[in-house]
Amino acid sequence: MARQAYGQYCGLAHALDIVGQRWALLIVRDLLVGPRRYTDLKQGLPGIPSNILSARLKELEDADVIARRALPRPSNAVVYELTDYGNALEDAVKSLGRWGARTLGEPDPDDAVTVDSMVMALRSTFHPDAARDVTLTYELRLGPIVLSARIDRGALEVVEGAAERPDLVIETGPAVKALMAREITPEDAIALGSVSVTGDPALLATFADVFSIP
Repeated sequence: MARQAYGQYCGLAHALDIVGQRWALLIVRDLLVGPRRYTDLKQGLPGIPSNILSARLKELEDADVIARRALPRPSNAVVYELTDYGNALEDAVKSLGRWGARTLGEPDPDDAVTVDSMVMALRSTFHPDAARDVTLTYELRLGPIVLSARIDRGALEVVEGAAERPDLVIETGPAVKALMAREITPEDAIALGSVSVTGDPALLATFADVFSIP
C-alpha cells in the first residue's frame, strides 16, 4: 500500500509524512534506548505484523532516520540504530510520552508493558531540576521487568536489570503511574499495598518528585 502524504509545505506535515505512520514512533522510541536487531524490535512491539515492521524500517531508513549496522564477529548480526537525524526526535518523543501519560488510565488486560517502554517512561518523566542535589540509585520491579535508575545530581541513567547497591527497591504495577501523577501519595501507596519498598520509605517521595507526570 502506497504511503499517503499530507501535501503541505509545513515542517510538522513533513515530520508526520516521515514518522506519522502507525508503529513508526514506537520503533523510534525503542531505538532511543539503543540499537536493536529485527527480532528485538519484533519482540518489543507485540502485535506488530512482520510485513508492517519491515515496511516501517525501510521507510525510516529511506528517510535517514535509522541505519543498519553489522556487528563485528563473531556476532555478524545486523542491528538498526538511529542516525543523528533520528536521535533529534528524542525531545519530541519524550514530550509526547509525558502528554499521553497525563490521561493514561488503567491498562487493559491485553496491554503490553515492555522494557524499552518503561525505560523511556522514566527518561520522559525525569525532572533534572528536581534532581540536581540527588544522588540515588533506584531499582524498579514491575512484574518481570527490572530496571535500575541511577541519579547523579541531575543526570539520569536507566538500564535493564537489578541495581548493584540500590538505595531503594520499588515493587509495584500500574500504581506507579498514579504515584508519578500524584494521584496517590507515597505514604498511601505503601499503606494500601500498591507499592512495596525495600530501604528507606522516605526515598519513595523523592522518586515521586524526580519522576513526575505534571
